[in-house]
Amino acid sequence: MTRYFAAGAEWVGLPSLLVVSMRFDLRTIKGQRDRLRRTFPGSALNRDGDEQYRVVGSVLLDFDVRKDDLKFLFVGQLAATLEVDCSRCLELFCWFVNLDVDLSYLPASENVGGTEARVEESDLGTAFYQDEHIDLEQLMHEQFQLALPMKPLCYESCRGLCGVCGCNRNTTKCQCVEQWQDPRLAVLKTLLH
Repeated sequence: MTRYFAAGAEWVGLPSLLVVSMRFDLRTIKGQRDRLRRTFPGSALNRDGDEQYRVVGSVLLDFDVRKDDLKFLFVGQLAATLEVDCSRCLELFCWFVNLDVDLSYLPASENVGGTEARVEESDLGTAFYQDEHIDLEQLMHEQFQLALPMKPLCYESCRGLCGVCGCNRNTTKCQCVEQWQDPRLAVLKTLLH
């Protein structure tokens, strides 16, 4: 199998069908500390059926990796541009993320999950590796998911969709009059007349 290298990412496969290798071999870390800096094409991170976001352009991983016996600490930055749907107007917009990442990786054999336990704040920064490899794709997707706002907005003053005709009120001025009446107060309204 032929290997290709482009901008810090390792490409494995035939030139006509390039697949980005997103596994980081922990055995490559020789000392107590090392630097992991890689750039991945966004197209390699886009999954079929994932409708929450789409990665646009390239993704930059820049980590300081510290080794303590079987524990690995990844501290650094993850930068990318995500394309997401606005929760008000439903239009796609680009959202730049520059995330500070601080993760501890332990061997999968130390994962004592499976039983009910209280999740502490420190547990959120702990992940597990198998076979001396870390899946960088999974790391990036997890960080993107955690960074996504609950209701992404193309801009804070987005006017959303018209509740009557459904047009995007940011781009179209409609003549609709939104008049909602609470049916529970209809009886009281008859008393006023």
